[in-house]
Order: sequence, then C-alpha cells, then structure tokens
Amino acid sequence: MALSRRTVLHLATSAAVLSATSRFARAETFPARPIRLVVPFPPGGVFDFIGRPLAERLKPVLGSVFVENVGGGGGTLGGAAVAHARADGYTMLLGGTTQYVTEILLKTRPLYDPLKDLEPIADAAVTTFAITVHPSVPAKDLKELVTYAKQNPGKVSYGSSGAGTLNHLTGEALKLQAGLPDLTHVPYRGAGPALADLMGGQIPVNIPAMSRQVLEFHRTGKLRILAVVSPTRLTGTPELPTAVEQGFPTLVAQQFIGLLAPAGTPKEIVAQIAQATHAVLAAKDFQQMLLEAGVEPDVDSTPDKFRRALEGDIVHWTPVINAMGFKID
Repeated sequence: MALSRRTVLHLATSAAVLSATSRFARAETFPARPIRLVVPFPPGGVFDFIGRPLAERLKPVLGSVFVENVGGGGGTLGGAAVAHARADGYTMLLGGTTQYVTEILLKTRPLYDPLKDLEPIADAAVTTFAITVHPSVPAKDLKELVTYAKQNPGKVSYGSSGAGTLNHLTGEALKLQAGLPDLTHVPYRGAGPALADLMGGQIPVNIPAMSRQVLEFHRTGKLRILAVVSPTRLTGTPELPTAVEQGFPTLVAQQFIGLLAPAGTPKEIVAQIAQATHAVLAAKDFQQMLLEAGVEPDVDSTPDKFRRALEGDIVHWTPVINAMGFKID
C-alpha cells in the first residue's frame, strides 16, 4: 500500500529528530572510555610535572585519563601521534609552543602541520627556562659563565631536551648574544636524561624548563641556577635573577603548555574538556603547586586564547630562528 505524502513527511521528520537526538546523546555521554593524554617527552621534565597531576585532577569530571610518555624528536613524535589520531576526544596532547615552533619553523619535512592538524583546547601553564651549571663550574652568574666559556674555547657544552626544542633555541640565543660560537649543543631525548648528565658531570651546562625538580636540585646544591629567561622574576621564585637583569636584554623565552586534540574533534567535546581544565586550574592548591615550581598557571585560558597565543609564538620566534639560520632536518 502506498504511503500518503503526509506520512512520508512525518517519517522523514522523525528520522531527522532521531538522528539529531542520537548525535546529542553521543556528545553528552562523552567520555565513555578512558582518555589517553600523550606527554611528548620522557618522565622527569616540566611536561610530565604538569601532565600527571592535571590528568589526575581531570578524572572526577572526565573519568579515566591515563598518561603516556611518547618521547623523541624534541617533542615531535608525541605531537605527530596525536595529530594523526582519531578526532574523537579520546586522544589528547600536552603540548604547545615547542611543537608549533619545531614543526613550522625548524623543519623542511615536518611530520604534521600543528596549525592544521591540532585543535587547541586550553592552556594550562606558561613556563620558562633556567641556565644551570654543574657545581664544579666556576660561575655564580651569567656573565661569569660567559667569561669561563671564552677562556675555554671548544671545551664547554650545554645540554637541552632535544634538537629544536625551546631549550635548544634558548641556548643558541645565548650563544649569539654572548659571542660564544664554540658553545657546543648536546641534544637529549628529554629533560630527565639531560639533568642526570649535568649532575653527573658529563656536561657542564644545561638549559632545562623550570620545574620543581630543577629547583630542588638547585636548593640541594646538585646544580646551580645562574638565571631564568623569563621577562621578569617568577612569582613563586623571586630569588632567582633573570638574564635580562644580568645584561642580556633580549634573552627571553617562554612556552605555553596545554591540551590539544586532533583537528576535527567535535566542538562540544573540546568545550567540555576546556571547561574541565579550567576548573582544575581554578583550584588554589593546584596553582600553588605550579608557582612553587617556577611555573605560572594560566587560569583563564579558552580554546581561542590558546590558539592566538600559539600563533603569537610563531611570530615571536620567526626572526630569531632566521637570524640563527639553521634547520633540524
């Protein structure tokens, strides 16, 4: 029996409503399984320091969030793993400035395009870097380190978390400003191995991101922080001098570290994770934990603000990298 036009229209309308309701229900039930948070460096660095407590505090809202350290390539491999993952909200990256600068500015054959392949969710913190030395190095400040390096040409090296990381770029900026072409770069697969070699005496200088671990090593005499490269002294560690106030006015480097998802992740899921992250960062004890480690919490980040900050980093680092004149592949 043929259906009437009214019946056909009714059935079509019902199907559309059911489809919309189904999509809404799927969005509302997120997450239905564990979420993977990729930390793109080995344990022991500032990314791990931020990522693990953040994941733990997201659990009451988002359910199971497990951290997976995917190191290598100065943060590139972890970033690529997320950029190429399914855009369903179940894979996130703890990343930011490092991945954007490395892939966009430092590579001729990038593994992915962060501007196109990653979706910013929320910034968690703004970090800076410390210029540190082994206790045996006869330097109590940055100028004394420069003098020591010039007196020992070709014998002083510095470690970083990997080629193309902001730690590396900070070291190259120091070389340019101080006139130290013989200061040799030694790349590692993350902050942990570089710190271990610094304290073991295998390298005399290291440029790690500020973290609680770095501060503890400084305060217990296992390494010495000569300067931080933030624009001004850090809120939680005001006793540490900046490179700027030691006569290096343009030796400034910061990085945004937050949550990113594969491009195409549904906007409602991005908004849900951003809201959960904002709630974590609003907690005073979480803020204090970051401040005490020399890390500045970003308490009012949104997906749009995070995106603009990362785009601004590309603008900031482009002339610096052009002046250095190097690529990492």
